Amino acid sequence: MHCPVVVLGGGPGGYAAAFLAADEGLDVTIVEAEPRLGGTCLLRGCIPSKALLHVAKVIHEVDDLRENWGVTYDGAPKIDVDKVRARKDQVISNLTGGLANLAKRRKVKVIQARGSFVDSTTLALEGDHESIPESRRITFDHCVLATGSVPAMPPVFDIGSDRVMDSTGALKLVDIPETLLVIGGGYIGLEMGSVYAQLGSKVTVVELAESLLPGADPDLVKPLAKRIDKLCEGRVRLNTKVGSVAEVGDKVEVTFEGPAHFGHEQFDRVLVSIGRRPVTRGLGLENTKVVVNARGFVECDASQRTADPHILAIGDVAGDPMLAHKATHEGRVAAEVIAGKPVTFDKVAIPAVVFTDPEIAWAGLTELEAKQQGRAVDVEVYPWAASGRAQALGITDGLTKWLVDPETNRVLGCGIVGSGAGELIAEAVLAIEMGCEVHDITESVHPHPTLSETLMNAGEVHFGTATEIYKPKRH
Repeated sequence: MHCPVVVLGGGPGGYAAAFLAADEGLDVTIVEAEPRLGGTCLLRGCIPSKALLHVAKVIHEVDDLRENWGVTYDGAPKIDVDKVRARKDQVISNLTGGLANLAKRRKVKVIQARGSFVDSTTLALEGDHESIPESRRITFDHCVLATGSVPAMPPVFDIGSDRVMDSTGALKLVDIPETLLVIGGGYIGLEMGSVYAQLGSKVTVVELAESLLPGADPDLVKPLAKRIDKLCEGRVRLNTKVGSVAEVGDKVEVTFEGPAHFGHEQFDRVLVSIGRRPVTRGLGLENTKVVVNARGFVECDASQRTADPHILAIGDVAGDPMLAHKATHEGRVAAEVIAGKPVTFDKVAIPAVVFTDPEIAWAGLTELEAKQQGRAVDVEVYPWAASGRAQALGITDGLTKWLVDPETNRVLGCGIVGSGAGELIAEAVLAIEMGCEVHDITESVHPHPTLSETLMNAGEVHFGTATEIYKPKRH
C-alpha cells in the first residue's frame, strides 16, 4: 500500500498535520496504535486531567463559600468515584468521536497499528486490526513523525506494583486512596495532587529542588505554593530525595533523604511525576537518516524537516517545550511544508499553563531567563488585591506582570498567577508576537470589572499611571 503522506501518531500534532494536509488536497493516512485518535493529550493527559481539575476547583469554591461567605451546606461532599470517572471518560469519548468524524469527512484514512521504519519510505505495521493492509506495510513520499511522549519512570520506582502510578495510572481514578505521595513538584504532580487532595486523600508532595515548579518565576509560584501547602496540611517536602520505594503488604514504603525530611513513611499509593520522555525508541529510526540526540529528541530545522528528506518531526519528539499547542502549530507547519509552501515555525511566545488552583501562566521571556541572560528588563507588577473583580471573587493573592524592554518599551514577556490565568495569557501571547509596545496595551479599552484589566493595569504601572495603586514612575 502506498500513500503520499503518512502521519505516524494521532495526537494533537499528528491529527492537526493530517487534517491540514488533507485540506491542501493531499492524500493522507494516519497510523495510530490506539483505537482512537487524540494521543496522550486527549486520552490520558490534558483533557481528562482538566476535567478532574474542574471537579477539584468547584469543591474548593464550595469550601470558600462555607468559610468566607456564610453559605452553608449539609455535611461534607460525598464522592461517587465511579460517576466522576464515568463523566471524565464521557468527555474523552465525545472528543475522540468528533475527531473520527472529522477524519472521515476529510477522507483521511486511519490505520490502527504500531508503525516502525523499515527504511526512509516504508513503515512496517504491527497489530491485528482490520484496517491494516494485507502487505502489512505502507510506503510513502513524506512521513510526519508525531509519536509524542510517555511518563518517565526510573527503575528505582518501577517496582511492578499498581500502587505506584505514573500520570496515566493516576488519571484512571481507580479509587481515592487515604494517603498519596506525589514524587515531583512539577506541573503534573501538582495538578494531580490537587485533584486527589480535594477528593479526600491526604497528599504529601516531595520535591528534590528548593521550590515547587522549578524553572518558573518565584513570585508566580509563591501564591500556589501557599495554597498547595494548605491543601496538603503542611506535607510539602522540599530539598528532599526519595531513596527507595518498596511494597510492604497493602502499603508502599518510601524512604526520604535530605535536610528538610529524613526517614521513611508508608502510603496507600504513590504518584511518580518527574517528567516525560519522547517516544523515539523502537521505531526503527536507525533505518533512516533521522538523527536522534542524547536526550532522545529528533533533530529538525525550523520547517520541521529532519536529516532524512522524506521525514518531518513534530511535537514532543521534536524537542521542548513538550506542549500540545506547540505540537499542533508544528503539525500545521509540517503539512504546509509538504504542500510546497515556504513556512517555518517562528513563534516568539509559546504559552505555558499550570492548571492548578490558582493557575499559573507565562509567555515569552521570563524573569529568571532575563537574569540568566544578563538582560536588562523592566518588571512591572500589578497585584490582584487592587482589582475590583478579584476582590469580588475573593482571589486577591494573584498578580499580573509584564517584562518590558527599557529602551523600546516593547513587551518581551508576561506572567500571571490567579484564577483563569490560562485564559488571560492569550492576550499577552498576541501582544508579544505582534511586537506591541506597552502603550498598545494600556490604550486598548478593557472591560470593567474583569481580570483582563490587570494586563492593562500592569502596563500602566510601567508609566506610573495605574489608577488603583500608587506607584509613581521612577525618574
